[in-house]
Amino acid sequence: MSRIRVTRPAALTALAGVGACLAIVVVPSAFAGTTTPAGSTCTIRPTAKDSEAPLSCLGVTASLDHLPAVGEQATLTVDVRAQADVQHAGLSVQLPPALRMIGGDSGLAAPTTDAFGQRTSQTLALTPGAHTVKLKVKAVATGPAQIQADISDIDRPDPRRAGHDSVELTVGRSKGSSDKGVSVTKADTAPVHRPRAGIRPARPVRPKAPAPASASPASTASAPAAPRASTAAASNGQVCVGGTFRNRFQSAEGGSWNSKANRDEPVSNVNITLWGKPTANSGTQKLATGMTGNGDGRFNLCYTPSASVIPQAWVEFQTQAGRMWSVVDGSGRLYATATYALNNISGSTNLGNVYANEGQSRAWHAFDTLNKLWRNRGSTTNCWASSQQDGHCTPITVQWYPGSTDGTYWTTGEDKIHLADNDPDSEHTTVHEAGHALMGKLYKSWWPNVSNCSPHYVNRTSSTSCGWTEGFANAVAFHTFNDSTYYWGNGSSMNLANDRSTTGIDSGDACEARVATALVDLWSQVDGGWTKSNTMMSRTWQSSFREYFVTDRPDYGLDSGTKAQNILYNHTIQY
Repeated sequence: MSRIRVTRPAALTALAGVGACLAIVVVPSAFAGTTTPAGSTCTIRPTAKDSEAPLSCLGVTASLDHLPAVGEQATLTVDVRAQADVQHAGLSVQLPPALRMIGGDSGLAAPTTDAFGQRTSQTLALTPGAHTVKLKVKAVATGPAQIQADISDIDRPDPRRAGHDSVELTVGRSKGSSDKGVSVTKADTAPVHRPRAGIRPARPVRPKAPAPASASPASTASAPAAPRASTAAASNGQVCVGGTFRNRFQSAEGGSWNSKANRDEPVSNVNITLWGKPTANSGTQKLATGMTGNGDGRFNLCYTPSASVIPQAWVEFQTQAGRMWSVVDGSGRLYATATYALNNISGSTNLGNVYANEGQSRAWHAFDTLNKLWRNRGSTTNCWASSQQDGHCTPITVQWYPGSTDGTYWTTGEDKIHLADNDPDSEHTTVHEAGHALMGKLYKSWWPNVSNCSPHYVNRTSSTSCGWTEGFANAVAFHTFNDSTYYWGNGSSMNLANDRSTTGIDSGDACEARVATALVDLWSQVDGGWTKSNTMMSRTWQSSFREYFVTDRPDYGLDSGTKAQNILYNHTIQY
């Protein structure tokens, strides 16, 4: 039985900021700030005019005076705008491996170099007005390239006191051959080599749930996939190609405003295809399909040819996990990384580590972040939510592309998460948005009528409905990563752990930080996990944390007695 207390479903845009109301209900999301900006006149728009990201007191733009080809120099201009006093503003500039900084008269720190290119930074004391930094860059390699510039208030981490901009170009080999923009939706793998200095080793992964089913034509993508042998030798005349699929990326988690953490990790549950020519005179055919290992990224695809040798074959990896989640570009296309073709292969071929194309790194990071939620999603079915039954699952879809200003939010209308350019660097942001999508699935596309949520601030009072929907999304992120610190894509972070003595975080259930931490403590200290809570939410839908705790938990056998009440009291919530 499902009880609906609001008589009419509300179309929703779950925003990561303070956008205007676009539908009946607006639910600002992961870019919610930490404190109200000084004054009410900040009007710098950090993203496209149609985006729902918040207006900011700080902004940054980056531009090149021309597009350099290999061997040529260009001037990079970084313009910083401030509409408030900022005592410690952090300016960070990052160049890709295809470009290099030259000269030292910009006032920026000496650049550091690693696998992701060069980084430099400077701390500025800003007053309202403009500040310009110019530096010389030189193109040293062909291919897609992205320059990034970030400005943030080091003392007050808040998207309303931060800005991000980027320049995308494709470096050509000869003068005049470089172009604006990049095309990375389909690309070759990155060069294979051992992790470089400064790359963190992969974090241990112990899957808590089976992989999603592979997306074969007959599959409903709802039943667990059978275990896949990743090192099996070829038999009965088979030709097999195996290896481990990995991604190098930069992570806000473990980093800071001017130096994100470099990581190198396997990518799990990736749809993969072995393409090739089974005979010398045949066209390209799909020879085998599968998925990378659930937790280790390993793969092994086998095909039985009519002869003992396959003239040509290669492996393609797409940003889709069965049919349960995917990452697409602005046109709705999956990202694909393909290995180089192997010629005249027989028996077993081990490719070793195969790396995602560097231009797709953030797409693969967002994709693999959803693995972390999938492994402990709190569902009693093989779908994302217990409200859906096997064979009738709906997926989570993430849209991202280099330089995107379309984010950060999720909408029920298209059931799609929109991430802006550097959002995937924050796994908390990706999972926060997925938390909105998960709530939408638990509620079967119903949504509470949310008020006073635009703007909203993670540590300030908004409304009980906003505190509930945003608090739940934050709780999903904290539960997934077993922490209480929120990270933004620019590397800034804020610890939201709290009790009754905590200052700087408003009290009560209209403050999303209080609701989020209370939920996580209920799940871990009272409920033995969040599966029972999610099952309850799939059967009865709430418009506030009070409704969740006072009315529904007792009705569905979840404790709301002394221990549970003490948890809420510790987080300044009393019923």
